[in-house]
Amino acid sequence: MRFAAVLNQDGGTLRTTDIAGFSQRMRQTLEAAGHSIDLDVVAGKNVVAALDSAASRRGIDIVLAGGGDGTISAAAARLMGKNKALAILPAGTMNLFARGLGIPHTLDAALESFVDADVTAVDIATANGRPFVHQFSIGMHAKMVQRRQKLEFGSRLGKIRASAQAAWATINDPQAMKVTLTVGEVEIVTRTTAIGITNNLFGEGHLPYADDPAGGVLGIYVTVAEQRRHLVKFFFNMARGKWRDNEHVEIHQAERVVVKVHSPAKKYRAVIDGELVKLDQETTIKIHPGALNVLVPARNAQAEAA
Repeated sequence: MRFAAVLNQDGGTLRTTDIAGFSQRMRQTLEAAGHSIDLDVVAGKNVVAALDSAASRRGIDIVLAGGGDGTISAAAARLMGKNKALAILPAGTMNLFARGLGIPHTLDAALESFVDADVTAVDIATANGRPFVHQFSIGMHAKMVQRRQKLEFGSRLGKIRASAQAAWATINDPQAMKVTLTVGEVEIVTRTTAIGITNNLFGEGHLPYADDPAGGVLGIYVTVAEQRRHLVKFFFNMARGKWRDNEHVEIHQAERVVVKVHSPAKKYRAVIDGELVKLDQETTIKIHPGALNVLVPARNAQAEAA
């Protein structure tokens, strides 16, 4: 297979990695297995242009994206509905989409898994036409990301600390909004502090990622908790993957959902795959089954086929 690799030198753990040494190992590992690779190491501001170039290049089988959530999401958006497959080098903080695909958590282990990996089709979702691989969210998550961006951190551990600090500040100052959710044919009017709409339902008993990335449904998680003790419990259960143990979370599933915000939308933001974006008054989220080809470890593809 012919790889076109784009590594975001400013993304996640790549910022603190000997990227020249890792790039050399990547080339040697893939070429020793009979693959070829074109490799670009770029600054964060140039990632989108580099991904556009890689995705449009003729003769390329795999676009390998290395970086945090934003880099992986941008790569997936450019490969949606195309024959080229996405290989994920997980350099983010949590790497939740990669976890759902069974990709090893470390850079070198992920690289080794590409040697004899298989291509499989998984789902991708869109929010008002914008593709995402993990989650669209409004409410507390967006507020937490806004607060975290005001804090300084230069490493993965620093980002985790900043996230915890921002989460605690958000728990102590929750902001509820009135929304209407149209889930399939059902209309739900509610007052909520957080809504997360995910590319497939989260599994239970682990970090929030999908056990089945080709399940064909959106997961819709609506948090109605407003008191601090209930919000603390919500965050604690979320970290442990105990969604169904939380009486303050309503869980729905559908192929399409419309979120209409009755509170002034300009007061709020949304988060798509970790990136803050403008929140529209009305957002239509859809799942697109099998619309993204991904490279996964051979054992995972075999297990899915079985």
